[in-house]
Amino acid sequence: MTRRIERFCAEVYSFYQKHGRKTLPWRLNTKPWGVLVSEFMLQQTQIDRVIPYWQRWLERWPLPEDLCGAPLEDALCEWNGLGYNRRGRALWECASRICGEYGGKVPKNPSELIGLPGIGPYSAGAIACFAYNVPSVFIETNIRAAVLHFFFAGVEDVRDEEIAGVLDKALNRENPRLWYWALMDYGAYIKKITPNPNRRSAHYARQSPFEGSFRQRRSLVLRMLLDKGPADAARLQRSTGIEGAEFFRVCAALEKDMLLECKDGLYQIASGGRNKSRQLAQR
Repeated sequence: MTRRIERFCAEVYSFYQKHGRKTLPWRLNTKPWGVLVSEFMLQQTQIDRVIPYWQRWLERWPLPEDLCGAPLEDALCEWNGLGYNRRGRALWECASRICGEYGGKVPKNPSELIGLPGIGPYSAGAIACFAYNVPSVFIETNIRAAVLHFFFAGVEDVRDEEIAGVLDKALNRENPRLWYWALMDYGAYIKKITPNPNRRSAHYARQSPFEGSFRQRRSLVLRMLLDKGPADAARLQRSTGIEGAEFFRVCAALEKDMLLECKDGLYQIASGGRNKSRQLAQR
């Protein structure tokens, strides 16, 4: 196994040296807040779409304290078009928590990061690694594809626990940041030249199409409110083409996610949390 690990590492580094995406803006600038923002935006979203959003976000809110206290509506306007608006709200909330609990500094320890809104095991490990060069084992789609391709050819229903065991042995603990950059780029390349290895993962789930989906209807309602401002149910139904029970189901889901609220018969972008955020930042 040791020799296979060595061959694997050599192949990954060789690929990165020749073809690595070394000029991605969050690789050229590894300041913790920028890294954290990139990880939120890159979830289930292609890199080329993320880059202009990331650049605009950092121009407007270069530090957590700049976002802390801003209205949720402003954050969602900047996020609009990336999809999965819950991530935009979670990032907005994350800035408040960082200001209130960590003095405006992104935590370094994955165990602290995982307690922040919108951050799970992968994101916690990735942020700690790419921002602070902290070594840990974490898995996302390109990492999984690279390991499945090299170590589990032809094997079905491979569990992440097996992949994590390989990653622990291969991890460069002196420079994990460079290792994971290389590994992700190698995995992305493998997915382009072979049938997606992730289909052989026990955790594989195909994403449903966006067109015609409940996600799209949620997005339509939010976009209309962001563009036109508060509206009653009748106007929103006319402007979005979502009618009857389905319209109210969409609104209920958005309210549950604290993205939307209804006041005096008008639907609007949720406002709760702005004053609390400001108070936390000033403690």
